[in-house]
Amino acid sequence: MNSSEENTEKTEPHNVKDELLAAGKWVKLEKTTYVDPAGNTRFWETARRTTRKADSAADGVGIIALLKRTLHKDCVVMVKQYRPPMGCHTLEFPAGLIDDGETAEVAALRELKEETGYKGEVVGVTPVTCLDPGLSDCTTQIVMVNINGDELENINPTQQLEFVEVILLPLNEFQAKIDELLKKEKIVVDAKVYIFAMGMVQAFFKPRELPVLKQ
Repeated sequence: MNSSEENTEKTEPHNVKDELLAAGKWVKLEKTTYVDPAGNTRFWETARRTTRKADSAADGVGIIALLKRTLHKDCVVMVKQYRPPMGCHTLEFPAGLIDDGETAEVAALRELKEETGYKGEVVGVTPVTCLDPGLSDCTTQIVMVNINGDELENINPTQQLEFVEVILLPLNEFQAKIDELLKKEKIVVDAKVYIFAMGMVQAFFKPRELPVLKQ
């Protein structure tokens, strides 16, 4: 190779080691040494949960639960709770960590019952997905659940968590109702929730907007 030519050889990026910087009960901070695509050794500060089970590829589950009732609009079951890291209330899908021996489906139904009181049926599960890969290796699986709101135990559900408020938002007005909440309250919406809301707008309304009609 001519000395004036650039070295374009690429290296497969990979982690070399992790060194513990600090640890608490639920979270730890590590210094990650890794090699970048140019072959340079670099460092990253990585937050990790201490609770991931050895038999689980994901830390936890998020639950998109649809409440279906006769003569009512389908509603998305949401939870509002105070989150100390944010210093305010947040609007989220019900969620929680996967316990020992649980599948994502089992964990989702358990967490849904604990947080909202509703009993549902799993109708879909995503692959393992990352949440904030620039900060943490935390992963989740999103579980779709249908709730028969006409069943007796779902007519007046009993929550097991004291400080979680259940909010029902109509699916076909999901983003509009979230925006209304944002105007009324000091609340932060989970990114997954708002992305889902934007997707619902596209699904319900955008297909009707033909390009020819915009000319």
